[in-house]
Amino acid sequence: MQQIISITGISSISPLGISNVEIWKKYKEDSHCTSFKDFNNEKTLVAEISSEGKQVISKLREENQHYKSLDDSVLYGIYAARQAVINAKWNDDRSFGINIGSSRGATRLFEKYHKEFLSQGKSSTLSSPTTTLGNISSWIAHDLRNDGPDISHSITCSTALHALLNGVAWLQSGLTDKFLVGGSEAPLTPFTIAQMKALKIYNTDTTSRYPCQAMNLDKNLNSMFLGEGAAVACLEKGNKENALALVRGIGYATEPLKHNISISTDADCFQKSMKMALKDTPIQEVDAIVMHAPGTIKGDLSEYNAIKAVFGDHVPALTTNKWKIGHTFGASGMLSIELAILMLKYNEFIAVPFIKTEKRIKRINNIIVNAVGFGGNAVSILLEKPKKN
Repeated sequence: MQQIISITGISSISPLGISNVEIWKKYKEDSHCTSFKDFNNEKTLVAEISSEGKQVISKLREENQHYKSLDDSVLYGIYAARQAVINAKWNDDRSFGINIGSSRGATRLFEKYHKEFLSQGKSSTLSSPTTTLGNISSWIAHDLRNDGPDISHSITCSTALHALLNGVAWLQSGLTDKFLVGGSEAPLTPFTIAQMKALKIYNTDTTSRYPCQAMNLDKNLNSMFLGEGAAVACLEKGNKENALALVRGIGYATEPLKHNISISTDADCFQKSMKMALKDTPIQEVDAIVMHAPGTIKGDLSEYNAIKAVFGDHVPALTTNKWKIGHTFGASGMLSIELAILMLKYNEFIAVPFIKTEKRIKRINNIIVNAVGFGGNAVSILLEKPKKN
């Protein structure tokens, strides 16, 4: 039986902004947070962090001489982690673990250093220490001066939710009472964009009101585009008075590969992860699902098929945030957790504006959040509204 785990703080930096009030206001708007940038002379749809977000990151970079050489992914993570700890009122308590992951890591710096090596035949002194996989968690640990374990990992697009899984496992083991978990990503770089375009999944629509058709099961073109940002949550053992949400269930699964980016037609991995998360919960009690739904033809449809297979005639209200902020890779799962927590807090469902739904929700008490990465590594988290709310 899973012990009660509370999420007592969460913070993010993304195209939606940096404060809960601002983020919720953006979610209630039908507009998306996208712009166009040129990559290799091609007009490309992206979602950059907000102007206010850029200002705080610029200020953070100047705080410390060492921070000037760090990648944006690290600085995004540091900012979100600082604010999450403040929101959770951990104050001077430094007895907590850290697990912040990333799909791509120090993308901008890696590409910069590699270009430098190709042109000069040598590399800068800091090219290795500022681009290692553990760079994000280690710098966050340095910034927060924690006394617990520090972990980094990458499991592509389900990275942030795997961090949450790790945090739950550490808390249930009794080795610590608090854990900081999340993901950070700064993938708006030429090589990363080129990689996604090579897969033929990147958005090519430059005219539609809603270029990313995430959750539109009738689309005939892939419409995914990339966003950037970080999101970090504070986990604590027990039902805390200041809990924003309770982790009611966790699920995970991996399906055998048929192709490097494949997922089965009915997303067997999602079926298994959702069933595991629902082990102690009747399906009728789930009010909504925040889907992974990246805006690709096969990805969206397979996840929907999995939901139908698990819930049958009791499919909850479905939503996603990728039409609005793009796919933020390793950070995306925690940004979806943030959306779920806000819907629980305000008891209001945020729908995808171009998707018709007949589902009417009077109350929101339980939400599933899904994420899956290349290779079929699925995670499902069942969140519950704290009873006091």
